[in-house]
Amino acid sequence: MMQFFKNLFTKKEVENPMKKFLIVGIGNIGAEYENTRHNIGFKVLDFFAERESFTFETNKLGATATYKFKGRTFIFLKPSTYMNLSGKAVKYWMTKEKIALENLLVITDDINLPFGTIRLKTKGSDGGHNGLKDIQQQLGTTVYNRFRFGVGADFQKGRQVDYVLGEWNEEENGKMKERLERSVELIKSFGTAGVSNTMNTFNNT
Repeated sequence: MMQFFKNLFTKKEVENPMKKFLIVGIGNIGAEYENTRHNIGFKVLDFFAERESFTFETNKLGATATYKFKGRTFIFLKPSTYMNLSGKAVKYWMTKEKIALENLLVITDDINLPFGTIRLKTKGSDGGHNGLKDIQQQLGTTVYNRFRFGVGADFQKGRQVDYVLGEWNEEENGKMKERLERSVELIKSFGTAGVSNTMNTFNNT
């Protein structure tokens, strides 16, 4: 009889897997950073929360929220460690929630892409981005999913920091909502359709 219930439970798990994903938007905490290019990770998650009517709560090493969609559980994380120590929060929440590496998605700004371009990648270098560099060091691998949101590179040599810590201009703000809506759809697709299908559908759109 015990074996019957054990088999029944195992069968149920196989038929109805509850997949769990960690979606991390990296940025810097504080009102002075809220509308800066470097904080697009936070901005995407805040837009998602507003659109789907859920809220973040303060937790260890960051603000978190849980969202369920089509049998999947999405755990959203906005690290409170500041950008350069993002990996500490990512590693903690992956361990706490038992998130598989392939179910991690990190949202980051990318100066190598034109404004609004979105690109999902499964691996790659940190590209000089200190947040990605720390995540790579903490996870011990460059093979993890990252969602790069293009912020452009309209700055003079030596002014990169000022640019990424600067606020969006009028033209960018005018196009932002549509780009954020597209970002929400990418995240949902990542959890439901898989990374390969999502890359084919959304990359460079």
